Amino acid sequence: MTGWRSDVGLALRLLMRDWRAGELTLVALAVVIAVASVTTVDFFTDRVYQALSRQANQLLGADLVITGDRPLGDAFEREAGRRGLQVTRMLRFPSMTALQDRNVLSEIKVVSTGYPLRGELRIADALYQPDRRATSIPEPGTVWVDEKLYTRLQLQAGDAVEVGNSRLKVAAIITQEPDSAVGFINAGPRVLLNEADVAATGLVQVGSRVRYRVQVAGPPAAVDGYRAWVSAQLAPGQRVESIEDARPEIRSALDRAGKFLGLSTLLSVILAAVAVALATRRFLQRHLDACAVMRCLGASQGRVVRLYLLQFIALGCVASLAGCVIGWLAQHALALWLGNLVTVALPGAGVKPALQGFVIGLALLLGFALPPLTAMGRVSTLRVLRRDIGAPRGMGALGYVLGAAVISSLVLWKAGELKSGVVVLAGFAGALLVAALVSWAVIAAVSQLRGGGVSWRFGIANLRRRRLASMLQVMALGSGVMALLTLTIIRGELLQLWQGSLPADAPNRFIVNIQTDQIPALQRFFAAQGIGMPELYPMVRARLARINERPVAPADFTDDRARRLVDREFNLSWATRMQKDNSLVAGNWWGANPQRRDQFSMEDGIARSLGIKTGDVLTFDSAGSTFAAEVTSLRKVDWDSFNVNFFVVAPPGLLDRQPVSYVTSFYLPAGNVALLNALVKEFPNFLLIDVAQVLGQVKTMIDQVSNAVQFVFLFTLLAGLVVLYAAIASSHDERLYQATIMRALGASRAQLARATLAEFAVIGALSGLIAAAGANALGYALAHRVMNIGYGFSLTVWMVGVVGSIVGIVLAGHLGTRQALQVSPLRVLRQLA
Repeated sequence: MTGWRSDVGLALRLLMRDWRAGELTLVALAVVIAVASVTTVDFFTDRVYQALSRQANQLLGADLVITGDRPLGDAFEREAGRRGLQVTRMLRFPSMTALQDRNVLSEIKVVSTGYPLRGELRIADALYQPDRRATSIPEPGTVWVDEKLYTRLQLQAGDAVEVGNSRLKVAAIITQEPDSAVGFINAGPRVLLNEADVAATGLVQVGSRVRYRVQVAGPPAAVDGYRAWVSAQLAPGQRVESIEDARPEIRSALDRAGKFLGLSTLLSVILAAVAVALATRRFLQRHLDACAVMRCLGASQGRVVRLYLLQFIALGCVASLAGCVIGWLAQHALALWLGNLVTVALPGAGVKPALQGFVIGLALLLGFALPPLTAMGRVSTLRVLRRDIGAPRGMGALGYVLGAAVISSLVLWKAGELKSGVVVLAGFAGALLVAALVSWAVIAAVSQLRGGGVSWRFGIANLRRRRLASMLQVMALGSGVMALLTLTIIRGELLQLWQGSLPADAPNRFIVNIQTDQIPALQRFFAAQGIGMPELYPMVRARLARINERPVAPADFTDDRARRLVDREFNLSWATRMQKDNSLVAGNWWGANPQRRDQFSMEDGIARSLGIKTGDVLTFDSAGSTFAAEVTSLRKVDWDSFNVNFFVVAPPGLLDRQPVSYVTSFYLPAGNVALLNALVKEFPNFLLIDVAQVLGQVKTMIDQVSNAVQFVFLFTLLAGLVVLYAAIASSHDERLYQATIMRALGASRAQLARATLAEFAVIGALSGLIAAAGANALGYALAHRVMNIGYGFSLTVWMVGVVGSIVGIVLAGHLGTRQALQVSPLRVLRQLA
């Protein structure tokens, strides 16, 4: 024990000496950046998870909620009453809310007496006035609206708004309500309505998108027993939620966002690992003499390794702690970046992200430092007399298997699941391998070039002599620059292409919930406005019940999208002519004169998600009536056309007997608000959707998330710069000796400076080329696989990537090697003597 205490004291003294000498600055900086990048994201997501947990009751407004897309019946309420539980009912659906010549798409929330059972509903009598807790729900004939709707409709005290066929007085302003406390993307304007008024509005009809809810509250034991009973009674389309799984869609979105940002931080961790590997290798090379002296003075191999291991453990603890502090500070900035996406006051961060970051920092440092540290114990004592004895074996590429295992483990951990982790790991490895091969090939090709003067030849010779170090620099810097190019230039170009891909007269308004008996009146309305009647499409809402003979349930699928599709109703339609923005992928379209009516044409994407192929027989349930048909074709749909389209289409005759409503879309020139107001007044049950507004919200969300990712990638850029400086520093001694010899042979400082600039110009050009190629490839994949738009060669990306990389890396290289050119040759030669 005494020996260990003395070793700890000696290791700390050695650490302070090496720190003052600047030997460990790069190692510490790399660890700090890696830990800071990881903990920034982890701290932020931890705060949101805490908010979800602390406000679970408010998120639900009850202890248990049963939801469905059809009326739930009385059985759930009767059983809850029998068990002594409190019960309320709720309907939620979108509709237009109007005042004079202004109308806004709002979320209508219809509630019964007793709402809310949990949480707090707060109202105010006027905008921005002190609020109070509500002790009831709106009186019949009145509504309560939120601040957004109050502002957008420019309401005044005593105004009455039109909701469907009813005019209802605005009696209060909602300042806080349950089940709207936390969310990604701010909720739209809301209206709270007494259930006694819903029938008079005429809004709940065939085709209305209504979600029915029964909310219960009571003692935990009674609620648990009731949930067990409910779970056995649930029908397709019905779901039960409790406090433990409150707002699962938000948790799912947060999980995906957290994983994406977490994987983004791994690029900076990988680059930091490269910097640690380079810096510790240089540390070993500069301490071989000290190790040999300690061996001569009687230190065993084990003690030499132990001293340096303790030194690195102490350094890792301090650097990891500093990274955690920086991450804790940076997550506040990340919360500001995402301020419009997170609509709740976040609690303070817990200690778990700090502990995880601390472990990551130590694992990263020791994983890449142990191989050279182990080799230090095998330094020959003869090195004291013979400086020409090289470093011991075990410092090559195979010595870093442990480091590669650490990085692989981090990737798999952050991915959250083995499959996606392996894909990400393979992607990282593939990209780095391509960058390495390209770097090796280009350096080899450039080395064969002749001419360009002494400075050029000497600079290229340096690249060839330090080929591995040069390749590492190109790989690291190319990855960092590619990330920045993708998140700045590529993102902007894709958004412009996406917006430019829409025709000038693309539909920007959708009308949903058109009833059959309203079609003649709608035709007369458009004729009176001097607008051609847009095409109407029949729409039948039905639930997928069976695929072939197999009943379908969300639990049958592992893919999130497939589970959501099966859990809700499909919109089906019929047609004889395939729309122009559809194209066949498999099978045959039935044409103008179908030979049989029991056929389905399915959108290819949803078919793949559900594992459906041509020849399968699908059974649907529409309001208790079932019908089945064979899938005879698969279609690819250009959803960006913004025309009305459907996942499932049948020939005429199959769906005719089902409850049907109609949907259409049309183009409305900007500023023609009078037509919309007149349309809403004449047809109050219509749901009018402004696609332009939706596009604006989506673009805002993309911008905010992209800004957050850019913020995270600042750590990647810092890590890339550290790698560059570590690579320069690792060859500092060699450059110093080379410069000395060249100066002694008559080379001037200007010639050596030009040689260094030539070397780093090639590294910058290679990094820029790899970054531009990677960014273009990623942009192409996003355009064709995600956004379905054309994307090709981007001259801007290549110019900015290559020129920016050359200028930045040449400048950094010049600053990093300037000292080697300024040292007197005589001083270096005396040290060598």
